[in-house]
Amino acid sequence: MLDELMDESADARLAATLAPALALLAAVAETGHVTRAAELLGIPQPTASRRLSALADAVGAPLVVPAGRGIRLTAAGRTLAASAARALATVAAGVREVREEADPGSGHVRLGFLHLLGRSLVPGLIRSFRRRHPRVRFSLVQGSRQDMLHGLREGDIDLVFVAPLPDGDPALACRALTDQELVLSVPRAHPLAGRSSVRAAELAGEEQIMLEHGYGLRRIVDDLCAAAGFEPRIAFEGQESETVRGLVAAGLGVAILPSTGQPGTGQPTTGPVPSGVVEIPLSPPVYRTIGVAWRAGDPLTPVVRAFLDHARAPAPQP
Repeated sequence: MLDELMDESADARLAATLAPALALLAAVAETGHVTRAAELLGIPQPTASRRLSALADAVGAPLVVPAGRGIRLTAAGRTLAASAARALATVAAGVREVREEADPGSGHVRLGFLHLLGRSLVPGLIRSFRRRHPRVRFSLVQGSRQDMLHGLREGDIDLVFVAPLPDGDPALACRALTDQELVLSVPRAHPLAGRSSVRAAELAGEEQIMLEHGYGLRRIVDDLCAAAGFEPRIAFEGQESETVRGLVAAGLGVAILPSTGQPGTGQPTTGPVPSGVVEIPLSPPVYRTIGVAWRAGDPLTPVVRAFLDHARAPAPQP
């Protein structure tokens, strides 16, 4: 084991010594000529020749041999040139990525958000941002609040749109963006469907359909029921609000969900809400705060900073 570690260490030191000349070897493999390779790299031809000779001495094997007016690689040269080409391609890709990240006009944003926010908030922000920065790329990740914040802490995600905000977490910074009203969704034939409002305490005997643990809305509803003095009777648990609405429409229970902007007064809602669902405002009204979070203390790339500033900017007035 010790011998293997020593051999690996020696290989690493030799690779570090050879690195400056590997681009030359790759260029020779591409052009078949020292002079053209030197011109490609912007170095004098004598310098290129000396580097190739030193590289051969370092590895202990000839790398090139004369071939007419040019040169050709030996078997050892082809092996090393192939490795050099792969390494240089990887480095070049990294350089392109760094340049993109440094340019807010053509960078990459890894964005996480709750499923429901993918209906309008996130698409709207991306659309308006790309009007000014059309070359910016986005990687979009959806999931529960718990999963999104975990990805943020681990560095897999740059920004996360969540509700409620992760206040009190020293590893994260956050900013509120908007408040969203929560309402009671009931089947069309439910006894509460004709009400203009309903108190949380009135749900004590109702079978509720909720999101699973780990979702921010689940925590809010659990806290609301606890404050009203009862433990909810859970009929079903799901992972998406639209699925929960569908179960409500099927008459399988009631649910507290974000308002679609069409609170009901005993009549079924329309638009994106299933026709068998009625939305009833809670009394007193209940809201959840939607915000954006990022890692505290970590430098944001310019493009991520630009999108964060865009998200935090006040919405334009009509």
